[in-house]
Amino acid sequence: MPYLQEFFLYLQTIRWHVDLQPWASPTPSLNYEALRFLKYITTPQVSCEHMNMNSLTDNSKTIKKPWSVCLDDRFSLVHRIKSKQCRLYSLGLSSDDNQFEISMANSGCEVHRFDPSIKSAHIQEGQHLWNHRLSIDWRDPNPAIAAHKLRSHRKKLGTILNEFGHQKIDVLKADMESAEWKILENLILEDIVEQIGQLVFEVHIHWPGFEVSGNDSTVVRYWYSLLKELELKDFRLFHTYKDLLKPQMFLKKEAFNASSCYTLSWVNTRWK
Repeated sequence: MPYLQEFFLYLQTIRWHVDLQPWASPTPSLNYEALRFLKYITTPQVSCEHMNMNSLTDNSKTIKKPWSVCLDDRFSLVHRIKSKQCRLYSLGLSSDDNQFEISMANSGCEVHRFDPSIKSAHIQEGQHLWNHRLSIDWRDPNPAIAAHKLRSHRKKLGTILNEFGHQKIDVLKADMESAEWKILENLILEDIVEQIGQLVFEVHIHWPGFEVSGNDSTVVRYWYSLLKELELKDFRLFHTYKDLLKPQMFLKKEAFNASSCYTLSWVNTRWK
């Protein structure tokens, strides 16, 4: 009986969903939701003067995408890089653009790339770069369910942190091709974001994303609410990049002068 009481108390402490923000208008409207959301992701909340990794390395190659980290002295990342104590997790799906990870590894960071297309389970590439045949998901596979056996290489970030014995990640970079919304939700609900110093996410808005349901205005409200949860955790957006090379689409429509893809960078202002 005491066990059941403890179990039910545990269930009460779990967050099952994010707190949705009020609608942007008295009556739910895609136009108002979209304008609020797009303004939010294109307006930096804090300034960052130093974002160029080339200043810390001898690597002269140009990084294909602006995976921007903030290297201002008032935040701890630049100091942890110089003292060779930083750690980067990179989440991707068959990406051939790994210049950012190489640059961070060359600077002395411990870099872990997670990609299910990697041939071997774990490969060390150089002194500071590891590749893992794993994909970050928003749930762990259940071995009792036959279909989940096919997802044995997919795990939640919190599970991987525990398995690797890592308490903190200085930078989490994610290019998850529309899985980022549910992954971000999981990081918020399980308080994993508090273990992260900076987030660099590519977000896709040409469709709702995996397992995100509802009509268009509901979907955009959900996206916005996730980002506001980050703000409540003291994350501040410092860089935003609109990808003009991708289709200019917003929820399958050419609307609001939006790109289908943005790269967003946040700093945890409480990070030590």
